[in-house]
Amino acid sequence: MKKAIIIGSGIAGMASAIRLKKIGYSVSVFESNSYPGGKLSDFRLNKFRFDAGPPLFTLPNLVDDLFILCGENPSDFFNYKKKEIACNYFWEDGVNLKAYSNQNKFINEVEIKLGVHKSIIKKYLEKAKEKYELVENIFLKKSLHDFSTYLTLDTLKALFKISKLEINNSLHDINSNQLKEKHLVQFYDRYATYNGSDPYKTPGIMSIIQHLESNFGTYVPIKGMNDITQSIYKLAKRQGIKFNFNTKVNEIIKDNKIVNGVIAGGKKYESDVVVSNVDIKLTYKYLLKDIPTPKHIQKAERSSSAIIFYWGISKQFNQLDLHNVLFSENYKMEFDYIFNKKDVPKDNTIYINITSKDVEGDAPKNCENWFVMINTPSDYGQNWDDLTKKLRSRVIKRINKILNCKLEDLIVEESIMTPPIIENKTKSFRGALYGQSSNSKFSAFLRHSNFSNNIKNLYFCGGSVHPGGGIPLCLMSAKIVEDLVNSKS
Repeated sequence: MKKAIIIGSGIAGMASAIRLKKIGYSVSVFESNSYPGGKLSDFRLNKFRFDAGPPLFTLPNLVDDLFILCGENPSDFFNYKKKEIACNYFWEDGVNLKAYSNQNKFINEVEIKLGVHKSIIKKYLEKAKEKYELVENIFLKKSLHDFSTYLTLDTLKALFKISKLEINNSLHDINSNQLKEKHLVQFYDRYATYNGSDPYKTPGIMSIIQHLESNFGTYVPIKGMNDITQSIYKLAKRQGIKFNFNTKVNEIIKDNKIVNGVIAGGKKYESDVVVSNVDIKLTYKYLLKDIPTPKHIQKAERSSSAIIFYWGISKQFNQLDLHNVLFSENYKMEFDYIFNKKDVPKDNTIYINITSKDVEGDAPKNCENWFVMINTPSDYGQNWDDLTKKLRSRVIKRINKILNCKLEDLIVEESIMTPPIIENKTKSFRGALYGQSSNSKFSAFLRHSNFSNNIKNLYFCGGSVHPGGGIPLCLMSAKIVEDLVNSKS
């Protein structure tokens, strides 16, 4: 039986392991941490449980597909529910918008709260849907760097209608031109942050993210986000995949430009296929030391990172839901600080995730577990201790103003994550949450491919390579790797 080694047990790595196992490989996973999941893990602060990483769950069918692939009923092992309200949005001028999962209900909400006619929203979302359908099979489900991808009817169709993708205008420009109302423009600009990008730079094609949330909905796992990790991990174990925790891979080894295994902990492990789920820049820097990092990867702009406050709160806030956003007053300045000045903005959009709204036992009675995330630049040597201290004070002050409370008296537990900590824990270069930003119309093509042009049988998955960051795209990268291994072996 052919052997495959997966480096890293993030969800893309584990999904790749399962997929390669199902096409006939004996699979081993090597992980430097003592636990699986990478960013998608959890921890406890006394009686409060927190999901450490990505709080948003969309396209749950991509997780279900792994169970179905293995002949199992997903609901026997992993369960989730659709949220009626995808997110609550707050502005300092008193406007509060509920983003209902039901599209008609949401459109009515926008018309009532913001005075935007239903036809404008419907037309905007129809355009987003058309973009998604044009690019889904090219940009998301196949390797952009494999020539065969371009020899399809889908590609010809997309090229014929390329103007509809609006790649020559920024997301903010198309939102401003099509929606006009300032609250709604900021609402839809925010979707650029789903892949760590700047709405004033990222191309208009990125409105496909709006389509994914608006048409497919937002979900919450019954046991919390870490249950995605645990369910996939247990599935992989049932399939006979071997996990080697606390085992750092030191080098990917090859012979005559053909991969033949890895060195981990000073020991050689032979393999016919190697898949790296490690950040692509760190893969080249530490695991492929004799191969120069491609120039476009070396120069690529990193995505945003974050400072995250994990707070145990001794009160329940009925006006909040699972996902909540408190918008800054100057969005353009916020992104200028993050991507141009490489500094923490002075006016911050605040994201608050409260899983105890849906996950039983995540907080004590009459309490809540707050995951409070503020977008920041990646780590370029800033004084994070000083920045975090000042940010904490500003964030509490703004929450107090918008929610009419005295939050500093309600925080009974606290932990803090900064970009350097994120890099240390997840091996994400500079602590970038999504690897490379998508601030260029060529971003999709500039992401690293899912296979190596220099070494045969070496593949890459996860948020730092094609098709990008976030849970759905990471799982899609695993499917692309499976298809590539099948076609090239």
